[in-house]
Amino acid sequence: MTVDIASLREKYLAERDKRLRPDGASQYVRLADEFDIGDPFTPMTEREPLTDHTTVVCVGGGFSGLVVGARLKEAGIEDVRIIDKAGDFGGTWYWNRYPGAQCDTTSYIYLPLLEETGHMPTEKYAHGPEILEHCQRIGKQYDLYEQALFHTEVTDLRWDEDQSRWIIRTNRGDRLTAQFVVMGIGPLHVPKLPAIPGIGEFRGHSFHTNRWDYDYTGASLEKLADKRVAIIGTGATSVQAVPRLAQACGELFVIQRTPSSVDARDNRPTDPEWFAEMATPGWQRRLLANFADVLGGVAEQDMIRDGWTEMSRKIRAEMVALPAKERTMATRMELAERADYEKMDQIRSRVDTIVADHDTAQHLKAWYRRLCKRPCFHDEYLQSFNNPNTHLVDTDGKGVQRITADGVVAGGREHKVDCVIYASGFEVNTDFTRRSGYEVTGRGGVTLTDHWADGMRTLHGMHTHGFPNAFVVQPTQGANLIANIPSNIVDSAATIAAVVGLAVRDGHREVEVTAEAQDAWAELLSTAPASTLGGPDCTPGYYNNEGQDRGPAAQLLVGYPQGPSAFFAYIEKWRTAGTFEGLEFR
Repeated sequence: MTVDIASLREKYLAERDKRLRPDGASQYVRLADEFDIGDPFTPMTEREPLTDHTTVVCVGGGFSGLVVGARLKEAGIEDVRIIDKAGDFGGTWYWNRYPGAQCDTTSYIYLPLLEETGHMPTEKYAHGPEILEHCQRIGKQYDLYEQALFHTEVTDLRWDEDQSRWIIRTNRGDRLTAQFVVMGIGPLHVPKLPAIPGIGEFRGHSFHTNRWDYDYTGASLEKLADKRVAIIGTGATSVQAVPRLAQACGELFVIQRTPSSVDARDNRPTDPEWFAEMATPGWQRRLLANFADVLGGVAEQDMIRDGWTEMSRKIRAEMVALPAKERTMATRMELAERADYEKMDQIRSRVDTIVADHDTAQHLKAWYRRLCKRPCFHDEYLQSFNNPNTHLVDTDGKGVQRITADGVVAGGREHKVDCVIYASGFEVNTDFTRRSGYEVTGRGGVTLTDHWADGMRTLHGMHTHGFPNAFVVQPTQGANLIANIPSNIVDSAATIAAVVGLAVRDGHREVEVTAEAQDAWAELLSTAPASTLGGPDCTPGYYNNEGQDRGPAAQLLVGYPQGPSAFFAYIEKWRTAGTFEGLEFR
């Protein structure tokens, strides 16, 4: 395949410039500012405030809290409490119950603790109900329900220097204490809305995909059969929801500012015979390692073989074919750039082979580098636009102009609808304490907000000086493997269980990273190459802070310089050494 890279660069920049806005991330508001964000799925149970003590409190009941809780139990730490604002375990998958919700990375590495629970995913890419059920399975198997507090939001975390413990306050009047706290709030739990004029004036029904209203749509969307529905947004959520809506709605209007790149998913049921043969002891750990190795270009065999690993596999094959002296990093970067342009050209060509209407097909083509926005995979999304009831409303990068009492003004005209569905995503790049909903106050009254005012400072992305016995579960400054977030969580959980296990066994009251170790880690991170996600030349999105410069703090929003695979090897050696270099136990 031959592509004109120079012409494509020019086209990509022109499409980016159409979408740049001076308000950047402030073009969005919180869902709570316009709609009720209560729990539509589980009724709240009234209870009295609690004032007890546990060894560990995990804030967040998604994959982070569940896997950390499971590993702590395996390490002999029985006294573990998980707190979550939802009515059950699941995190993102508790709230994201929109029709068609599905993981974008193969289930065999996306769903954690499959080997430990003995669960075989029913398909290569599991749907939301199965993922939620798996979260509940983990909670039951590891007895994490017993001390869990649901429908409970942490409002304040404060270090008690005299008692060497954390004080946790909640919106239910609880004043809890714990020796250790684990903050695993996840990146996708604060839904946002575009700040479109007139949202509150709409006389029809409206809701966000993160709070899907099945009372209105019906459990199988059967109540939409006579409805005109608009869905605003064409990101990963919309790509999954649109096919179901297209089948159900009387008429569907898909409002698009920027098209997603949509490659084939090729989902299929799990073959039990294949799974039984593959699932020998240690199988999931091997798959997780192979996924990271393939993306890093160091694996000879691709055991995953999906849309995430395809380009890396191709680049490695081309590198191996070169003479040894030509296998430089510069050559790899050049091959990666060409592979990216070729892959995106292939994805655009795929649109032409599927979408019958020429103009619609042209508007569904993504003109940007592949990792400028989250890559999508689906076998029914593009096909939906061949349905006579499904209309693409392309706004040429401008977005919705306003909401009226009767509908949506976009693409130069008003589209009268009965229902508006907002598929507008989540806050991702806002400050940690803003997204968490609570302040964290460490030694000497220093807040995490102030401590990270000039950028995130940690050791391994987990430990922060001045905040003893506290761990943050997130990928930045660690492996930073964005293609499969659970890979980062599984590894972090192993570290937390090892550190807490040693502290409890040996009777240590406090564990804290030294200032020197934290500074040394920041120095190491400064040598990391620029992230392949987003970038100033990309079309605006949450990967690049809506095209706005984040300032010097952005230089710390990176991963281990040698990449995820190297980080996993490094941190495993660090753990197994048993000395936990850089941490002070006292």
